Amino acid sequence: MKALHQFVATFEPGATGAHMLELQRLARDVLGVESELFAEYRRGPHAERVRHHRDYKARPGDVLVYHMAIGSVVADFVADRDLPLVVDFHNITPAHFIEPWEPGAAYGCAWGRNQLRDLAARADLGVAHSGYSEEELRREGFPDTAVAPILLDLSTFDTEVDAEALARLHDGKKGADWLFVGRLSPNKCQHDLVKALAVYRRLYDPHARLHLVGGSSSDAYVAAVEGFAAELGLADAVTLAGSVTPGELAAHYRAADVFVCVSDHEGFCVPLVEAMWNRVPVIAYAAAAVPETLDDGGVLLPAKDAATVAAAVDRVLADRGPVVEAGTRRLADFSLERTRTRWVELLQQVPE
Repeated sequence: MKALHQFVATFEPGATGAHMLELQRLARDVLGVESELFAEYRRGPHAERVRHHRDYKARPGDVLVYHMAIGSVVADFVADRDLPLVVDFHNITPAHFIEPWEPGAAYGCAWGRNQLRDLAARADLGVAHSGYSEEELRREGFPDTAVAPILLDLSTFDTEVDAEALARLHDGKKGADWLFVGRLSPNKCQHDLVKALAVYRRLYDPHARLHLVGGSSSDAYVAAVEGFAAELGLADAVTLAGSVTPGELAAHYRAADVFVCVSDHEGFCVPLVEAMWNRVPVIAYAAAAVPETLDDGGVLLPAKDAATVAAAVDRVLADRGPVVEAGTRRLADFSLERTRTRWVELLQQVPE
């Protein structure tokens, strides 16, 4: 291997973008090879470090890594290069979650699933970030698969808190503050969090609030969540913060009493790790890859009906210390020292 070049449909801030930057550092600093980033679309503070995918010129000794999460012309571009290929599978949201809300986005998911099947015959290795996702790769026909955690520099979570944002979050606080971080999307089931909060306020804490942080992948779903909260009399108790700055995100974690996830589909779920880093106790529905990411670092629920979630929050907040400490212990498994070692092992196995 003389170079390790990475490709993605859209390079932007978030878990995948941060993972790509860490993989680039690993290639340059540990493997000692050239490494560039390519994408069709580029957004955010590191966009200038990413070139358009059509600027790539193949050379002998190159190994390509394609980050798969949705359908894209970049997948076809990479598949057409006669070079060793690793597909880094960040999972694809099943289209049936999205289709009733955003048919266009659902098409992108279905397109990506079809491309994934095509890439199975082309790739030298399929890498998943969980056993759950690895099983999907196998079902799609990848003959050689492996699991490697997403590369996370945990120190980047240690962001200076936005003092004004923290003051706003504390303003009017009289009960427990729930937090969930992730784009507003039907598969992440923020509507189920609203239901659970309604039951929790009725049975345990009438002043509890829910903060939902993250951009939207569906304006229709956002409107539905807002309308649902209003119908339940929770308009003042449920806040949709949208996309926030790193300092504002740090303020949300600082102010939160509990992190609650009831998502139906996650390929990894980095915010679970963020919550553990910020010493916020985690309660999560045991669906998709969530049990692997959280493991024993929080409370896993076998069901997510509103009464079950509300009761779990009440129990955890009665004695949050053990759950917080469990999360802190779990963090060691995501250290860069451990995850980098795994990625080096895998990349060194890719045929030239």
